[in-house]
Amino acid sequence: MPAPLSSTKTASALRTAARVSAESLLVLLMAAVALWILGRMWSVVWPLIVALFLTTMTWPLARFLRRHGWAPALASAVVTVLFLVVVAGIVALIAVPVASQSGELADGVVEGIQKLREWAAGPPLNIGDDQISKGFDAAVARIQDSVGSMVTTVVTGVSTVFNGLVTAVLALFLMFFFLKDGPRFLPWLTRQLPGRLATDVPVVMERGWDTLGAFVRSQAFVGLLDAVFIGLGLWFLDVPLVLPLAVLTFVSAFVPIVGALFAGLVAVLIALVSNGLTDALLVLAIIVVVQQLEGNVFQPMIQSRGLGLHAAVVLLAVTLGGSLAGIVGSLLAVPAAALIAVVWNYLREQLAGPPREPDAEEPGAEGPSSDGPDTGEPRTAAVVPS
Repeated sequence: MPAPLSSTKTASALRTAARVSAESLLVLLMAAVALWILGRMWSVVWPLIVALFLTTMTWPLARFLRRHGWAPALASAVVTVLFLVVVAGIVALIAVPVASQSGELADGVVEGIQKLREWAAGPPLNIGDDQISKGFDAAVARIQDSVGSMVTTVVTGVSTVFNGLVTAVLALFLMFFFLKDGPRFLPWLTRQLPGRLATDVPVVMERGWDTLGAFVRSQAFVGLLDAVFIGLGLWFLDVPLVLPLAVLTFVSAFVPIVGALFAGLVAVLIALVSNGLTDALLVLAIIVVVQQLEGNVFQPMIQSRGLGLHAAVVLLAVTLGGSLAGIVGSLLAVPAAALIAVVWNYLREQLAGPPREPDAEEPGAEGPSSDGPDTGEPRTAAVVPS
């Protein structure tokens, strides 16, 4: 017969559960307030985040120049100009071949539409030209009826493009200042913070910087894998514009979901108008296989190794971020999860008690390690140099 429950222990457990629940609700409330404030400041926060991503990509070159005697301002200016040149080169690498073969692509589009009409006119659809004309007239009438909404959509799109340009320019200027004055930020912050915060906050920020750099490098490696495998598939099928399509695939890898869809759609359309339906379906199959391997195998494995997160955590973070904030949420989900892990690991290090000394009388007990004197202080993980 089981022993009866102790009323004292039950009441203590309930009080503990109530206290933990209240504290958890308070933490969630503060997190919700912080996210609300972040949303209100998003027009400033988003360029800052983009600038941090760009800085992590360009900082190794700036650091190399500074270590070889270059002035900080000169090194930052040179790196910024080189970054703009690389971006312009990527755009030219995509645009110039497309422009040179635009006539062939236009002829291929016309030929593809003609083949589609011939296929639709045959069995089993048996759609004649008069039915196609009626459908076209109905589509034109529907477009005319929705002119107002189309104008609104166009205005919204123009506003989005303008905001994107403003964000890019602001992020570029911020990147220059981060490259120039970034090494002086942590010492300045140490002087401004009181007490123990002067030690804890700079350490956490330095580890977060290293984590952000690991994320950008892993994302670039994943994009390179996509570009190589999809480019090889396009080259094997003799699809034109292989190099621009591979470069577009690499660049679009930095934009979750939409980037892969856009690059894949462009590749399939070019294969359709130049090589026909069969090769277009093969290109589509190649892209689907590569994207599935990238999203479910390569990206979680590579980012989990570089960021110290489990592959399942990476996959769940991307899913949660996409459901909460769309494309931006998918882009920021993994680095946000990695930064949370950095803060959590540091808190664990600081809150963990000193290790229990083994009893000298216990069998198998060992003395102090010969690696160095025991200072009695809890050991913290070494910060990876940037």
